[in-house]
Amino acid sequence: MSAERFTEHLQFPQGKGLEPAGGSIGAAGGAACGDLVTIGLRVEGGRVTAAGFEASGCAAVSAAGSAAVALVEGASVLDAARVGTHGIAAELGGLSPGKLHAAELASDALHRALGLAARADAAVPVAPGRTLVAMSGGVDSAVAALLCARAGGDAVAVTLELWADEENDAEASCCSAHAVRVARSLAHGMGLPHFTLDLREEFRAGVVEPWLDEHAAGLTPNPCVRCNGNVRLDAMLDFAGRLGAAELATGHYARRSADGLLRSAADPAKDQAYMLCALAPVTIARMRFPLGELTKPEVRALAAEAELPVASKADSQDLCFLAGTGRAAFLARHGGARERPGEIVDRGGRVLGRHRGHHGFTVGQRKGIGIAAPEPLYVLATDARANTVTVGARSDLLTHEVAVRGARLHRPAGEVDAVRLRYRSRPLPCTVDEHGRGRVTLRLGEPVDGAAPGQTACLYSGDVVVGSGTIA
Repeated sequence: MSAERFTEHLQFPQGKGLEPAGGSIGAAGGAACGDLVTIGLRVEGGRVTAAGFEASGCAAVSAAGSAAVALVEGASVLDAARVGTHGIAAELGGLSPGKLHAAELASDALHRALGLAARADAAVPVAPGRTLVAMSGGVDSAVAALLCARAGGDAVAVTLELWADEENDAEASCCSAHAVRVARSLAHGMGLPHFTLDLREEFRAGVVEPWLDEHAAGLTPNPCVRCNGNVRLDAMLDFAGRLGAAELATGHYARRSADGLLRSAADPAKDQAYMLCALAPVTIARMRFPLGELTKPEVRALAAEAELPVASKADSQDLCFLAGTGRAAFLARHGGARERPGEIVDRGGRVLGRHRGHHGFTVGQRKGIGIAAPEPLYVLATDARANTVTVGARSDLLTHEVAVRGARLHRPAGEVDAVRLRYRSRPLPCTVDEHGRGRVTLRLGEPVDGAAPGQTACLYSGDVVVGSGTIA
């Protein structure tokens, strides 16, 4: 470490105490670590025209704040987005492992401020071939970014910070501050500018709160479909426009059809078109899916060949806001869904047992009912008002008809030939009867073991997604 550069920033800090008028503020650190750095930026005409910082805690945090300001003031927004932990450390002449934490905090604060400023005021001219790439810190999005960079043009990375909760496992979540830091490091390692978008308020209001409300109403919601269709992709596409990027690329396993609709991925084992089925055609038209023709082993091989540190990283398995915590605990903490004992009944209303709350059950569920019977019991229905759970034999679940509300079709109903009723379920042959105001009935070509109200029905014509709705 060069003591001279460190001392210079410590004794003559650049921008200390300055809060640019009309600027955007980002902060990192706090009570947990004792160190806090706040960075303010004003962006005009695609450049950082003013920058300042405040810091408390150890001396290294103040020096790191000064170094961050020195590196970005006067720089273009895209060049500022290339500044990270290692660049800040280098500006200080290098930092020992014990002091690198200060550069990490300054980088976090800088990128939170930069994301806010760019979202509000970037106005970067459109550049032919520029693509914004969504990065989550996992292998799929990293390879998507790698392929976009290799294809030429101008790739710019963005990561969303969607949820923060002390009970969550930040390392297992794809939308935590930890995931943002991992993604930023990956992007900078590929030479890409990286932005952080803080959408925690929008995510809570548009995804988590509806998920809690629907559970309380006895439904089985699909928050990922809602998030993709109403929160994060629209926010990133708007941000892409502000950075002069015509398209948004993601690490989803999906494709686009010839007429601009969503299409299933080449690898059916990884296909994620279902999770994107609520997207409007105008949104799909601006999206790229670099992994659509690849299998997961091929993606991992590309990552290993490029020596990406996430080549063997395990896939996330749960909802991002549930990482490290259980569904019941989350519902209790954030939705007030405490234990509410009620009756488990059969189709005739005969009481078979007790449950601890209807919100812990979903239509089609077999495990966890807790009642001994001559044949396995399945959940047939839940009633939030009566707080009952109705169970029966598997044959009682079978149905050839599914009612759907809020349906949106992108092609005539007569072209629908299949439906997927859950993410991991296989498509079932079906036809559609329309009743107006978004209400349709799906006539299935073979019976299904129940359809959970609140889940998404994804409608297909061949392998093209032609509509979606919510199971009623």
